Amino acid sequence: MGTKSSNTSAIAKATGTPWETWSARLENAKADELTHKEIAELAFTFMPPALENPGWWAQSVAVAYEQQIGRRLPGQAQDGTFQGSVSTTLAEDLDGALARWEKQVSGLKLFNGQTLVEPARTSASERWRYWRASFSDGTKAQVDIGLKVDKCSIAINITKAKTPDQVSEWKSFWRQILAEIKA
Repeated sequence: MGTKSSNTSAIAKATGTPWETWSARLENAKADELTHKEIAELAFTFMPPALENPGWWAQSVAVAYEQQIGRRLPGQAQDGTFQGSVSTTLAEDLDGALARWEKQVSGLKLFNGQTLVEPARTSASERWRYWRASFSDGTKAQVDIGLKVDKCSIAINITKAKTPDQVSEWKSFWRQILAEIKA
């Protein structure tokens, strides 16, 4: 047996189905012989009709099952790379939070010992602001700034890391940046 996903209790709560039932259903269907997409499609067929966002939950079931059978480690994406995130909340509006973020990172030559592969990109929608960057070690970061009533959340999503340790190093680096923004 692999690693039990920490997400199984959230899956059980959202779907009203205990993880043991999900696991048994998937085992009975020989899901260990299926692709990720096929496992998610199978899980989707068992989703309760009134569940909000059943496709997302089906993906969560597939990932948790793949972790359980040892096909994937926690934090591991389908392509074998690893991902993680850190976040904080600021008492700012969207544009103010993005400006603080950009001010904090604009003068950096090195990010966690890595250089930017190309200039960071920003974009915006009515409810979100984004900052995206690719680094010399192959990792990527997407910063999502979203409204939370009278505050903004800043979530930094780290992707394409080669190991869980690399994710941990990036998380430590980004936590420091977030602490400096809040100071």
